[in-house]
Parts: sequence; structure tokens; C-alpha cells
Amino acid sequence: MTMHDRKSAIRWGRRVHILCYVVANLAQVVLWWLLTPEHFFWPLWSILGWGVGLVTHLSAAPPGLHRAGRSLMNRGRYEGVSLPHTRRSGAG
Repeated sequence: MTMHDRKSAIRWGRRVHILCYVVANLAQVVLWWLLTPEHFFWPLWSILGWGVGLVTHLSAAPPGLHRAGRSLMNRGRYEGVSLPHTRRSGAG
């Protein structure tokens, strides 16, 4: 997969996530408004909970970032530096 394809896939995934978030939460708000408008605004929990996941997804680093860091370490450019996901147990 080329870098352009990867970036395109990331953009597509983010757009799909945003679309699903908006459609699902809008549907819940409409149901609340039609069925129980006098009660507590219960779609709030879905909006907030899923919103945290959406913000995390949108702010996440591109998938190739960790791989690039590992390959730089393997080439010896960052000798003596260990990335958290490459540290072996017992190493200090």
C-alpha cells in the first residue's frame, strides 16, 4: 500500500466514523423528541461516550508512525533510545 493509499484510507475511515456518529445520534435525538420529550435527554450519554471515541479516532497518529520509528531504531539512528512498545521485560 502506498503512502497516498494509506492517507486516503485514513481519510475515508474518519469520514465514515463521523457520518455514523451524526446519523446514529441524530436518530436517537429524534426518537427522544418523538417518544419522551418530557423526560431526561438520554441521548446525551451516547453523544458524549461516542464523542470521546470519535475525538480519539480523529486525533490518533497515522498507522505507519510506529513502524517508521521502529525501522529508524533498527538502522541504528537512535541507539540507546527504546520505544515503549519495543522494550523487553527485564531491561532497565
